[in-house]
Amino acid sequence: MQQKKNLFNTVWDLHKVGTLESGQDQIFIGLHLIHEVTSPQAFQMLEERGLSVLHPERTFATVDHIVPTANQERPFKDRLAEEMMQALERNTRTHGIEFFGLHTDDQGIVHIIGPELGLTQPGMTIACGDSHTSTHGAFGAIAFGIGTSQIRDVLATQTMALSRPRVRKINVTGSLQPGVYAKDIILRIIADLGVNGGIGYAYEYNGEAIRQLSMEERMTICNMSIEGGARVGYINPDETTFDYLRGRRYAPRGEAFERATEYWRQIASGDDAEYDDVYELDATSLKPMVTWGITPGQAIPVDGRMPTLKDLPRDDQDIAEKALSHMGFAERDPILGKKIDVAFIGSCTNGRISDLREAARLVQGRRVARSVRAMVVPGSKRVAIQAEREGLHRIFEEAGFEWRGAGCSMCLAMNPDKLEGREISASSSNRNFVGRQGSPTGRTLLMSPAMVAAAAIEGEVVDVRDYAPQAGTRA
Repeated sequence: MQQKKNLFNTVWDLHKVGTLESGQDQIFIGLHLIHEVTSPQAFQMLEERGLSVLHPERTFATVDHIVPTANQERPFKDRLAEEMMQALERNTRTHGIEFFGLHTDDQGIVHIIGPELGLTQPGMTIACGDSHTSTHGAFGAIAFGIGTSQIRDVLATQTMALSRPRVRKINVTGSLQPGVYAKDIILRIIADLGVNGGIGYAYEYNGEAIRQLSMEERMTICNMSIEGGARVGYINPDETTFDYLRGRRYAPRGEAFERATEYWRQIASGDDAEYDDVYELDATSLKPMVTWGITPGQAIPVDGRMPTLKDLPRDDQDIAEKALSHMGFAERDPILGKKIDVAFIGSCTNGRISDLREAARLVQGRRVARSVRAMVVPGSKRVAIQAEREGLHRIFEEAGFEWRGAGCSMCLAMNPDKLEGREISASSSNRNFVGRQGSPTGRTLLMSPAMVAAAAIEGEVVDVRDYAPQAGTRA
């Protein structure tokens, strides 16, 4: 393999079929993941053109966005949700596509089940009709969120047309301090570089702090790359990656696995790899981050204050003014002590077993504040099964949290889980756009699951670093 290539360009070139007249490259897609929201129109396009799915063995489906999490009995009360579910069942059956539905133990958020089943592997190109497909880059894959017409193209040809982005190295040095998590790293990066800072780039996350993260923490980092404008976010595969994949259902086995790891090591960016840009961050100085506004880039340390408008760059002043107005906050307000109405732990960003374990550790022996409606939504059925095996569901329920079925839930509220009116939510999800959690006037504060857990107990934003597990409760 050519020296000085980073992983992104190595994988891109290995999957490049040719260059189109438009100047875009035609890229072979190794793994295609679909769900119930963005696929029905794509299948309809195939039917109208008399086309079939070229490689059904490379396509896998699940249901996550529209499924209720309180009661998953069929038919769903929401007529449109039931129609979308039936369409996915029909299309996967017609085209011979593996479907991880509610009738299986493998159902869950698409970006959680792909890794836990071993479908996601280093060196792959992966596509899914969901913007947070960048999650899979944690394994050293190049993963793209795509639209409906591109889903059609991948179903019909197993390829898609793409323009090659530049590559920015995000070098995170040092080590995280107690109470600071992967979510805080990515919120800080987006706050620094902006929600449009990654446009035209793929992000390679590297450095000591990244290598120290578990696979689940790495998925959190890559998941939110799109929130910073990057099309792709990835981390080079290493022993942590291989240990996670070993023995999973769709991963290679025995000697095939050993051969695969040799290849996976070869594609990783070398020390002499070249990049179009480099951003440096010292993780040692990081603090828990909380969003105060209406974009993931409007985030500050938990002990910080909201900006003064005149001190911001001119291009940022209008959106900051709109954010303060929508949130009901004022310039120089502290985020610490802001009251919350809802606490949500879940999503493809932070709905994995390690997230639930850390949150349960903090709430054990405590009670959710009387003013707070709190819920925990496992990211997949397998996460739920593992959590229940460990007794985490009982810890949450005894503390006053609702324990729900697997799904996207209140992350985007295409289901019954929604904010009501002007409620303000402490959320472990990935977006705080106006209306994102189901109410046009609802408000969202993004933070780590541990920070959400502490806020649920106290009824307000608190600094989890000061929240010792043996501290007394307040209801």
